[in-house]
Amino acid sequence: MPGKDLLSVSDLTAEDIWRLIARARDMKREGPNRLLEAKVLALIFEKPSLRTRVSFDVAMRQLGGHAIYLSPGEVGLGQREPVSDVARVLSRYVDGIVARTFSHDVMESLARHATVPVINGLTDREHPCQALSDFLTIYERKGRLEGLTLAFVGDGNNVARSLLLAASIMGTDFRIASPQGYEVGGELLALGRRFARQSGAQLLLTAEPRRAVHGADVVYTDVWASMGQEAEAEARRLAFADYQLTRDLLAMAAKDALLMHPLPAHHGEEIAPGLLDEGQSVVFDQAENRLHLQKALLVELMGKVGPSP
Repeated sequence: MPGKDLLSVSDLTAEDIWRLIARARDMKREGPNRLLEAKVLALIFEKPSLRTRVSFDVAMRQLGGHAIYLSPGEVGLGQREPVSDVARVLSRYVDGIVARTFSHDVMESLARHATVPVINGLTDREHPCQALSDFLTIYERKGRLEGLTLAFVGDGNNVARSLLLAASIMGTDFRIASPQGYEVGGELLALGRRFARQSGAQLLLTAEPRRAVHGADVVYTDVWASMGQEAEAEARRLAFADYQLTRDLLAMAAKDALLMHPLPAHHGEEIAPGLLDEGQSVVFDQAENRLHLQKALLVELMGKVGPSP
């Protein structure tokens, strides 16, 4: 993987993902090291962030390197100067770029013109770092990925798409319940189905939350309106009114099912108040594992070829 970009979960093989999980678990256990000493990572963010920004910044510090945060006003991707110029200039200064953009096209343009690895920290199309960290969390709790069932209730958004791809690659059955007009579809669904045929994973798209959740090993939800969709918030609240993750719905899953949410959460909308604080919730484990999985990813992409530490 050294020198590669990570724009989509589909950029990875099952072997890549298992290697990242193994390295992340090693690094979580062993603590800080100097594997990226003197390396510099640029963080270009068009959207506000808590977990993505802090986890990548701390990751670089714990690896002996340094991160530089570049706000929208400082860079102005495609406005103050062309994306291609930003990519080529930063490639002369830094060893890697993490970008968080509204448009996936901007991410692809950055990667096309940069000569250093570019990592997708979130776009309107995918959130690969979130999904990879989630699969680390699932593996920690369940001890396996193949043959498990992950149920997602809500919008077929960037997180859902990355989870679908990761599940399809890793042999995890994936079910998603979304109202009409908000389903996962198009090219990424076709890609997921192709991966699923290879791994043996089963994919189910339904409008019925109970059908998706029944017997599931992991139950996942996310906000109904993401950043950039504020104008749609009221229409989405109406469309998703029957898609709240409640205690009754969660009770339909396996008795030891995990409850997951990428945060930030809107308590009382997509998830019932208080549910994130109950015993089945691994939400804050997910948040912590962003740090460990991303450390592994940074070493894979920006470090020297070699075995896990």
